[in-house]
Amino acid sequence: MGSAPFGQRVADLGRRSGGTIRERLTRVRGNAGLALQTGVAAGIAWLIANDLLHHQTPFFAPIAAVITLAVSVGQRLRRAFELVIGVALGIAVGDALILLIGTGPWQIGLSVGLAVVAAIFLGGGSSLVVQASSSAVLVATLTPPTEGIYLGRFWDALIGGAVGLAVMALLLPINPLTVVVRAAGPALDVLAHGLRDAAAALSAGEPDRAAEVLDRLRAAETDLSTMDEAIKAGRENATLAPVRWRARAPLAQYLDSAQYVAHALRNSRVLVRRIITMLNDGEPVPRTLAAGVAALGEAVELLRTELELGVEAEAARGRALSAASAAGLAYAEGVGFSGSVVVAQLRSTATDLVRASGVEHEESIRLVRRAFGRHAPDLPSDQ
Repeated sequence: MGSAPFGQRVADLGRRSGGTIRERLTRVRGNAGLALQTGVAAGIAWLIANDLLHHQTPFFAPIAAVITLAVSVGQRLRRAFELVIGVALGIAVGDALILLIGTGPWQIGLSVGLAVVAAIFLGGGSSLVVQASSSAVLVATLTPPTEGIYLGRFWDALIGGAVGLAVMALLLPINPLTVVVRAAGPALDVLAHGLRDAAAALSAGEPDRAAEVLDRLRAAETDLSTMDEAIKAGRENATLAPVRWRARAPLAQYLDSAQYVAHALRNSRVLVRRIITMLNDGEPVPRTLAAGVAALGEAVELLRTELELGVEAEAARGRALSAASAAGLAYAEGVGFSGSVVVAQLRSTATDLVRASGVEHEESIRLVRRAFGRHAPDLPSDQ
């Protein structure tokens, strides 16, 4: 029937499932600290509101603590504020309306609708709107007021938000640099390995192998988003937690590099697409061109190491300039139309990596142009 044998399909499924399970376990390990923070904060918020202040069923306290920590990574201060305001709006609208018109389906609908309108009128974001509406639902259904407005609910939300921030900043501060290093690793690895594999495919004249590399580079966009989110959250943690203030400088280095790593990844995709065309069209492939692409991969590997160490990325910068120099040699030897595009993208990617190493825009262009021009005339287009 042209299909793979049953045993092979089972084996393939096992490999895919194993890979998925490993990825999930990696995500779990990466977020174990957040899970611990959230559980501890919820318990402390309930303890304060219920056992110390003796509030009646203070479910808003642990809810606020959980949302402050788990939902608002990267913007916890703003989200905590929106949370408290949203809960206050929902409670006020829900309590007032239920006292006046009682409970029932249309009363609940009216309470939620007015809470959303009030949140939008105040200019709140989605977090404020959601909290206002959900708080109105809880007030109207689980604990409708019977003897006037109960302000303890508002204080429960405030307690939960404050406890969440305190746990994050003081009691169990996550090491932001560890989180960022773990999140940045996959994106940098995909780029480094992709470039080195593309160089091998170019050297061996294997367009199908280069196409596989292109697929991997395209799939790496998710890794870039994960890295960006981790850097933003890491900066927030380093700002709020005094014991993590020393991590702010290394995190700033990651932040400065992230956008240029993203540019390098996108330029690399164009580079690999042109390698495929170049090979399929049978254009000449100078040996130095493959060496230049491989040097880009080595530059990314060095960049990852130097970012993790928190040192200036001098080695990565030097290797990226070597890649530009190799591109100049290849251009001088002679390339076809697609080959000239590969040279241009190699040079652009080298510029991205020099910028990621901490060099300013104009200086990075000058360095790459000089490295390239040692062996070849300048390309018509330049960054």
